[in-house]
Amino acid sequence: MPVNSFENYPMSWKPKKTDLEKPYYLSIAARLEKDIFSGLLPENTKLPPQRELADFLDLNLSTITKAYKLCELKGLLYAVTGKGTFVSPRVSVQDTFLDKNSTVIEMGMIKPFYECNQSVLSAAKNVLNTPDNIRLFEYSNPLGTERQIKAARKWLHHFGIDAAKENILLSAGAQNALSVVLISMFNAGDKIAVDSFTYTNFKGLANFLHIQLISVESDEFGMSPHYLMQTCKNAEIKGIYLMPTCSNPASVFMPAFRRQEIADIAHKFQLLLIEDDIYSFLAPNGVKSFFSILPEQTVHICSVSKSLCAGLRVAFLAFPAKYREILVAGMLNINLKTVSMNGEIVAELIESGTALNIVRQKIALAERRNTIFKSVFDVPKRDNIARFFFWLPLPEHLTSEEMELLALQKGVHILGSHRFAMQNEQKSSYIRVSVTSPDTEDDLRKGLMILKNICRDSTVNFIV
Repeated sequence: MPVNSFENYPMSWKPKKTDLEKPYYLSIAARLEKDIFSGLLPENTKLPPQRELADFLDLNLSTITKAYKLCELKGLLYAVTGKGTFVSPRVSVQDTFLDKNSTVIEMGMIKPFYECNQSVLSAAKNVLNTPDNIRLFEYSNPLGTERQIKAARKWLHHFGIDAAKENILLSAGAQNALSVVLISMFNAGDKIAVDSFTYTNFKGLANFLHIQLISVESDEFGMSPHYLMQTCKNAEIKGIYLMPTCSNPASVFMPAFRRQEIADIAHKFQLLLIEDDIYSFLAPNGVKSFFSILPEQTVHICSVSKSLCAGLRVAFLAFPAKYREILVAGMLNINLKTVSMNGEIVAELIESGTALNIVRQKIALAERRNTIFKSVFDVPKRDNIARFFFWLPLPEHLTSEEMELLALQKGVHILGSHRFAMQNEQKSSYIRVSVTSPDTEDDLRKGLMILKNICRDSTVNFIV
């Protein structure tokens, strides 16, 4: 116990030392981040002075200083000379973004090759040079114009999605499309089966709408049919959410046989299958989508943020005819209008053939970076998919929270599995590493070597 008593002493933050593990500075930083994101420490909350917290925890002052500095580096805290250290404003929405002037190597946020945006700029200029360009600044059909839907149908057809134009809607990105689907097709309290590590934005959206996500164990091929069947028998599941091509975060490509197994279970229990296939452009030819396998029970979402351009918040929503009325109602309730400019730029890219050229370029760039990754880490070959990110298990002595902080301290930004886990695990043991985000291939090599050196004392079997 510290010499001084803090039992009745007012402090804005009193972590329990019994909850901390060595190295203490990493554990304190991880606890700070957790309490900030949970809302326990609201924005602009003044934290205890470092010396005061050191006395409270009976630790060295340098330990507290290192923990605070790590959180400052992540943008969680800010210091005011002479006044103290505070929780950063709007920290819960800044998520994984680093300051643009940061020298840290970005391997957390997934940047989809911004060098391809020059082609997008050319398409935008073509759109602005059309005779009726002034109409781009007016209200437009919130469901998408005829030209945009025609282009969407053409784009979806490239990936094996054969939907009638009446059964395709334009949305303001994948998150918007997911919002429309959940609000239209589900009610508060409904249960949706998901992977044990699931896309964070979907988790947040479901939580906001009071929809319960039920974790289903996975293997190297994706969601386990055995455990999905058990879950469906034991709970009133209404739907399944999947990212079948390079799932985020686990980077698993679901092969054809597994897709059929999952589709059979969905059919048996009459579940709505939400197919969020943002990386469908990376799938090999001939692999059927869930929409193709189970067309009457699947809603397919195809965003262009990774395939074409991150800044164009456009996604295509394909669905069975029987859901049109309810999805259109949901879309109209959420969206006053779509962004006319973005929709027209995407249509121009598709109709001109530029979109496919961009996809080919991105796949080639991803393959180069995958080769670099595999030169640093020994990865077993399971398929020929060019990945934008990898999912790496950690040595037993490291949690994902600690690995994030250690990597950031050494100049690399990654995301740990605790951000994606459906259960609160004491030992989250994976990190997601984006290979497309470093500015250069040299930066990628440098960042990967830093990560490898952190883990160098342990033998790691990697999952892709």
